[in-house]
Formats: sequence, structure tokens, C-alpha cells
Amino acid sequence: MKGNKPIIVGIGELLWDILPTGKKAGGAPINFVYHATQLGAEGYAISAVGKDELGKEIVHELDNNHIAHCIEAVDYPTGTVLVSLKDGIPAYDITENVAWDHIPVSPKAIEIVKEAKAVCFGTLAQRSTGSRKTLNELLSYAPEDALRFFDINIRQHYYSKELILDLLGKTDVLKINDEELELLRSMMRLERDDEDCCKALLHQYGLKYVILTAGSRFSSIYSPDESSTIETPKVAVVDTVGAGDSFSGAFVYSILAGKSLKEAHRRAVDVAAFVCTKEGAWPEYPKNDSIL
Repeated sequence: MKGNKPIIVGIGELLWDILPTGKKAGGAPINFVYHATQLGAEGYAISAVGKDELGKEIVHELDNNHIAHCIEAVDYPTGTVLVSLKDGIPAYDITENVAWDHIPVSPKAIEIVKEAKAVCFGTLAQRSTGSRKTLNELLSYAPEDALRFFDINIRQHYYSKELILDLLGKTDVLKINDEELELLRSMMRLERDDEDCCKALLHQYGLKYVILTAGSRFSSIYSPDESSTIETPKVAVVDTVGAGDSFSGAFVYSILAGKSLKEAHRRAVDVAAFVCTKEGAWPEYPKNDSIL
């Protein structure tokens, strides 16, 4: 804790989402940190950018949004993703061999992770051996009681069964959406309904929580002792970029703040609904609003 604020860390891709209306800062683990920070956490982004103008600009965005960071400048271009939207739903074309594929371990990053109450990671930044090695090393420094949050975040072909099973073995909290659950159902031969699949994963890997999001329909959260299902609120969707990450950041922050599973779930749903009404993954939060 720093003061009364839990330290929440995101390790992985930091990039520019190139939307039809222009570029917006993003990257799932960093989106997670942004929303946890907005709600009251001490958030840290660990990643890499290029020695280029886009790298300078995105670090400036982190500073403007009060996200503390350990961002190394490396000899690869800053990451970009071409985002196309259909009815507000994004599709991604992700540039390869960019800075966040080469995140180094640094003494500063180690010290940050040693103080973490939660660490978020996904499959995408593990597409390269360099960043995968970095994640594994940094996770080894996380405190025993820190929540290790794995958002599978399947993108294009940047995953494998081996990688997913390896990361599940390092995980306390698993987040999947309904499409990713279908992938796991096939990959792991889980011939059951959604709830039973989530509970099977919960018990097989000794997880504290499994989070299942189903877009505009519902979300469910399972722990060994209880569960919660909430219908997705109907809102005027601008885009859903970063909505799942905002859900994750809000849930983890709320749990660390002492909220019950059901209270944390409700806040996560409300925050994600708000983000869907805004453009990009890092919308400005309203002041004195109930989502805070």
C-alpha cells in the first residue's frame, strides 16, 4: 500500500489504438491500470516504447492521466493497432515486432512489483520470448498475497494452449469473455455449460475468482464460495474499446478496497457501461459520479 492506496500493476502492451477518429492510448494491462487509478489505486504501467515521437507522446499520456510507470525506451517502434469498428464493436490489426515485444527487466520494475497488491497480465504481450521471460521474472517478485490477474485477451493468432495453461498456473483471478470460453471449452475439453466450465476452471487451478463477460447480455463472477450474475445495462454505445479492462480494473480495486464480491461486481458493471458510452479506452471520468 502507498498511503491508503493499493498498488496495482499492469505488465504488457502499451500502444496506440488507431481509431477511425484518430489515435487513443491503450493496451489491455495498461487500460486495467488506468481504470483502477481513476477509482483510487496507485497504478503502475510496466512496458516499453520506441525511441520515437509516438513513444514520447504515449508516455506523456500516462503522465497526464496520473499513471505512474516504468516504461523503457528500446530500439523498436512504439506499438500501434489499427482498430476498425462495426456497430461499436472493435476489430484489431496488431503491428508485430514492436517495443512492447521487448520489455526488459529493470531494478525499478522489480521494486514496483515487490509492493504490488495486484498484477495484471494477458497472452498478447507473451507472443514474444523476451516479454514472456520478463513477465515470468517479475511475477516471481510479487508478494504471496498479491492478486495475479490473467485476462486471456485472445487476439488474432497470438496465443497457444501451452501459453494459456502456463499462465493459468500463475493465476489467482481469470477473466474470459464468452468467445474465449468457447475456445477454452474446446482446448480443454470442458463439455459442460458455462457455469460448470467456470467452476471447473476455478477448482482445477485453485483460483480465487473466475470472471465471465458476455458483452451486451450479462457478466458472471465465481469464487469458491459464491457467485454473482448481473445483466449488462442498456446504454448508448460509442465503442467497447477497453470496456472489459475497465470492468477488470474496477473489480480488482473494489475487492482490494474491502468490497464484497457482489458489491465489486456491481461497480465493475457500472464502470464498464460508462466506458462504452465514451470513445477510446481512457475516457475522462466524471466528477462526483456514482461510478466513483
